[in-house]
Amino acid sequence: MKIRYSCVTCGRTLDVDEVVYECPHCAHEAAAHDAASEFPRGCLSVPFMPANAYRKGDKAEVLSFLPLPVTRWPSFPAGDTPLVQPARLRRKTGFRELWLKNDTLNMSGSLKDRASLLVAEQALAHGETRVVLASTGNAGASMACVGAAYGLEVILFVPAAAPRAKLLQSLLFGARVVPVQGTYDDAFGLSIAFTRTFGGINRNTAFNPFTVEGKKTVSLEIYNQLGGRAPDVVYVPTGDGVIFSGACKGFADLMAAGLIDSMPLMVVVQAEGSNAIALSWRKGHETVIPRTSTIADSLSVCRPAAGTMALGFLRRGAGRAVEVTEAEIRDAQADLAREAGLFVEPSSAVGWAGVLKDRAQVDPGARIVVLLTGTGFKDTAAAEKLVSMPASCAPDLQSAVQLLSDIYGIRGLGA
Repeated sequence: MKIRYSCVTCGRTLDVDEVVYECPHCAHEAAAHDAASEFPRGCLSVPFMPANAYRKGDKAEVLSFLPLPVTRWPSFPAGDTPLVQPARLRRKTGFRELWLKNDTLNMSGSLKDRASLLVAEQALAHGETRVVLASTGNAGASMACVGAAYGLEVILFVPAAAPRAKLLQSLLFGARVVPVQGTYDDAFGLSIAFTRTFGGINRNTAFNPFTVEGKKTVSLEIYNQLGGRAPDVVYVPTGDGVIFSGACKGFADLMAAGLIDSMPLMVVVQAEGSNAIALSWRKGHETVIPRTSTIADSLSVCRPAAGTMALGFLRRGAGRAVEVTEAEIRDAQADLAREAGLFVEPSSAVGWAGVLKDRAQVDPGARIVVLLTGTGFKDTAAAEKLVSMPASCAPDLQSAVQLLSDIYGIRGLGA
């Protein structure tokens, strides 16, 4: 099956049936082409579901926005995650139409399952049984999870300092984990060298254009869940720019299909200690930072793999960038837990931190969606810095009441 690829830098297209990672003309990342405009207009299916599962009466009205069919969605039902209406956060911020897209409920606990599922289908389509990638944790755990469901061998290169919980998750799913004494960028380069030498499908974000195609489905779902409308503003926690680029491309595809009239304002939110895309946006040209330092480990990237694509969307007027501090990230993580019952990792809390920092710039009546990209159970060490376990009390009511009074300030129990 031929796929049309288009280069995000030189604009040339390529119609081929083999795997493509980089543009053969300028060696920049390519974007997998989808043919949304070639389909009749109608209602969208929930992404990844079989087309014949969604019908209106006797007439099928389903659009496909993916470059190849997904054949095993029931084995790994990625996506279809809730769009939460956080009543307490709405009251607290004054944003009447605030929504939280809870992609922490994907199979591996991360939005990245959307990309991994499409890469697994790509492997099947090309008769490959091995997938290779680099990750700081989430993408690796995601690919390992999908690999287990699809029967694929997953070789994962990770920085040795990656969160232990994410590495244990990958190992438990059966991935061959290779800890690297270096950064994510070191692991990224090593994984590409491995693929070029020994073969297999490389799943690296942005390097494989199908990762963007998979992640764009979050925007298609949001459109469905808002009743066939686009949000006004979308906040996206951003590291290498792939989730941001994917979310932008999803809405751009909806525009190309004539289903929405304009793009939402797409907001890149980055940690101050890992801000290559935000810095590039401000300076007007791509910038690589020498080092990163942030608790948002999934967003810790010196050289964003999808920087060119992300900046392209920003420059076309689709959005802007916001940077948040470490303290703001921690506060946002606690806020989501205590005010909305959502336990997310620091990298995911970055999006909400961006909303809080940016709130004066946004109309209170705007439809605002925040992407929550990874569960807090992936990085419990970070959560332990937000709370402390009280010392135990004696097994009697008076001691329990005393503890509640001393530690939590609860008065008037009168035991």
